[in-house]
Amino acid sequence: MTDSNAALVLGASGGLAQAIIAELSADPEIETVIAVSRKPAPGSASVPDPAANAASTTNALMWIETEYAEPAMAAVVEQLQPFAGRITRVVICHGILHSDTLWPEKRLEDINADSLQTVFQANTVVPVLWLKLLHRVLKGQQRCVVAALSARVGSIGDNHLGGWYAYRSSKASLNMLLRTLAIEYARRVKNVKMISFHPGTTDTALSKPFQASVPADKLFTPEFVAERLCGIMTDAEIDGQLSYLDWDNKAIAW
Repeated sequence: MTDSNAALVLGASGGLAQAIIAELSADPEIETVIAVSRKPAPGSASVPDPAANAASTTNALMWIETEYAEPAMAAVVEQLQPFAGRITRVVICHGILHSDTLWPEKRLEDINADSLQTVFQANTVVPVLWLKLLHRVLKGQQRCVVAALSARVGSIGDNHLGGWYAYRSSKASLNMLLRTLAIEYARRVKNVKMISFHPGTTDTALSKPFQASVPADKLFTPEFVAERLCGIMTDAEIDGQLSYLDWDNKAIAW
């Protein structure tokens, strides 16, 4: 069993996730970064078993490939047992806004049951399943901060424009589920702090089709957002609550 501190990045293949991995890898307090994705590690083979490498690697990147069905996710959590009680950071990066067959709705007529189910599965169901499965691995004496990528458009109180039905509602649902989880974690996994994080408009594939109307000073690089998020996680107080924060560490209305 490893005695090293570790960080866990779930949904690790996207542009922001890659920047977060790099930021965590540079943290001297973290000796192992474990990345989980459907896709192979960029430029290298996947790592099937963290335990096989934990004893001999310093500040290592370990990559695990998986599907996001619950049995496969549970198998990943079993692989993480060597790090039980030693994971100090978790970042959940899952999310979908558009695809070749899916686009944010502009009007009622655009609402589609299949699209709703696809968006909710990626943005809401998968992140919550991870936290259901991970609680025994995260429990311990070590301070652990969990951040899930949410969005300001998931705010019910801040919704003044309408539209984007699936994305807005999936992120609002994520926030509610995270808040509910935080209450139970406060009783059962008291060393964990949860953050629902709005990264702002980040220059990644997710936001690419929508960047034309974004002012230059409001389009952030993934590296900038990763640095801000990791700083927020470092400073967060373990208070048994879910915080809904933006990239500038400012609270967002529920």
